[in-house]
Amino acid sequence: MGLTEELVSWTHEQKCQKAIESLGKNGFVALYCPTHQEACDYIVAEAGDALTVGFGGSMSVAALGVEALLLEQGKEILNHSKPGLSKDERIEIMRRQLTCDLFLSGCNALTLNGELVNIDATGNRVAAMFFGPRKVVVVVGRNKLVDGTVQDAVARIKNWATPPNARRLNFNTPCARTGFCSDCNSPDRLCRVTTIIDRKPRFTDVRVLVVNSDMGF
Repeated sequence: MGLTEELVSWTHEQKCQKAIESLGKNGFVALYCPTHQEACDYIVAEAGDALTVGFGGSMSVAALGVEALLLEQGKEILNHSKPGLSKDERIEIMRRQLTCDLFLSGCNALTLNGELVNIDATGNRVAAMFFGPRKVVVVVGRNKLVDGTVQDAVARIKNWATPPNARRLNFNTPCARTGFCSDCNSPDRLCRVTTIIDRKPRFTDVRVLVVNSDMGF
């Protein structure tokens, strides 16, 4: 690692640690992961006694490669993004994710004040993040950190996360064509359910892994 990369990584680490400190004050268990591998190892360990593991459609979680490892351990994987599923099959998996033993999700934005901000089209992912599963692990790359307000976090999502995600999913939205949010009223609009988790939910064991690497959108 050259000096420039080292200093950039150090700067990101300070912001990650600030977010972790705030998450701790807000009641969450939060951990700093310098690399993907530490995050992957943590998730595999936390899945030790889980029979069912739900995946919320996160590109960040997918990048860790944990699904194949958990399959090798005999876990039942609940992934509604698996190719070849019918609409009814996808919805049934989404419902089962709400009561799985371990739910894995990314996060669209995390403020340095420790607020988890997300926008969903269906709401299954955000619903499972705060109630239902026995344990939730949220993976947050350093590119999701927002030094500002919840409103800044929402702007970050609409300007930087939703357009590429809409394009990835082949949704017919203006942002998928232009790369810019136009607050559309398209039938394919992704921005339908906005959630702010500013304190640990009372009955849900939520762990947040803040990774010093760019992950997802």
